[in-house]
Amino acid sequence: MKHIKFLFLTLFATFILSQTSAYAQNGLSTVMTMTIDGVIAPASQQYLERAVQVAERQNAEMLILQLNTPGGSVDTMNEMLQTIRGSHVPIIVYVSPSGAMAGSAGTMITLAGHASAMAPETIIGAASPINSDGSDIGETAKAKEIEALKATARTLAERRGDEAIALAEATIEEARAASATEALEIGLVDFIANDLGDLLAQLNGFKVTVNNQPRTLSTTSTLVEDIPLTLLEQLLKMLTDPNIVFLLIAIGTQAIFIELGSPGGWVAGFIGVVALALATYGMGILPVNYFGIIFIIISFVLFILDVKAPTHGALTAAGIGSFVVGALVLFNSAGTPEFARVSVPLVITVALLIAAMFTAILSFALRALKAPIRTGQESVVGKTGFAKTDFAPDGTVRVGSELWSAEKANSTEAISKGERIEVVEVEGLRLKVKKI
Repeated sequence: MKHIKFLFLTLFATFILSQTSAYAQNGLSTVMTMTIDGVIAPASQQYLERAVQVAERQNAEMLILQLNTPGGSVDTMNEMLQTIRGSHVPIIVYVSPSGAMAGSAGTMITLAGHASAMAPETIIGAASPINSDGSDIGETAKAKEIEALKATARTLAERRGDEAIALAEATIEEARAASATEALEIGLVDFIANDLGDLLAQLNGFKVTVNNQPRTLSTTSTLVEDIPLTLLEQLLKMLTDPNIVFLLIAIGTQAIFIELGSPGGWVAGFIGVVALALATYGMGILPVNYFGIIFIIISFVLFILDVKAPTHGALTAAGIGSFVVGALVLFNSAGTPEFARVSVPLVITVALLIAAMFTAILSFALRALKAPIRTGQESVVGKTGFAKTDFAPDGTVRVGSELWSAEKANSTEAISKGERIEVVEVEGLRLKVKKI
């Protein structure tokens, strides 16, 4: 057995070495690629850090970061800047595809690349800091944040000349944005590339500085490998979508109220807790106004009250209004960036669906209140049966499948065995019956 294991390991090592040797003989170098498309969030930093580790482990020629972002967390941005500048593999930031942007935090990430490029019809800039709820920050705090960001921008752009530094500062202080052509003209980026192949062609022979060491890039014979998002990273990316977060809040809140209204189960409560936990992660990243949560909770309280104490839909209508207002306050407050806004048609649709569900529950509750009693002694009144014995003056009757002790409702009426009777009244465990 030991000999078989040794033989297997030897063959495996030989295969790996042969493949490495083949690449070396063919003069192939590895170019790794990755894509960040969306809000800059902690998942973005984890993805970047993992990609850098993979590139360094494979001794890649470079790592190309394809970027399209409206911005995001400043803290995450700073961590990403450290990862990029500390990489032993050149990182090329490529704002793509056409129509993409490197906004806010994306501007700094682009400047941090050892080289940077933009696709045609892309933009860079508008990097002014804002509050977590999307509003402008206070004057003192804003001045401090702006100065810190400008200092970072100057550090990253100093090799690009005075005009590039001035534009980098303007993107922060004046929220200025620039097109790919404008950015290239003043040296804020190094290339305009139509696609990845065009970028690789332009990078061939380009000189960069990695950890204070000059390096000339070679892309004449390259093997391009993509580093995709893991399943967990894809999940975390989804949680930065305001529409997904909104749906999680709606599902989670509703499930919790269902659990509170009908305690004893666990499925609804479990779903509610998980959905709200995931939504909380997303709200911690997105610029939201938490005041909206109050209106959402009030809406579900109104829905529940309308079921418990029917008001013919008045509370349900009020709940719809409160739910819509809460969602819009939460995500679409004044000053919130466009990328963090929830779809208004989605909010209205979900509100109507929830209202329809509670209306259906309400209709069933009202129907149950109006329905005749079908169990208990009261349900026997009005039913018919037949006498099992002669009444003298009491007897026994069969009503349905049950035998009852009975007495005549009219003492002068004669009821004989086998005659049909109708229940007039119930007294304890005895029936009063009449002949029919």
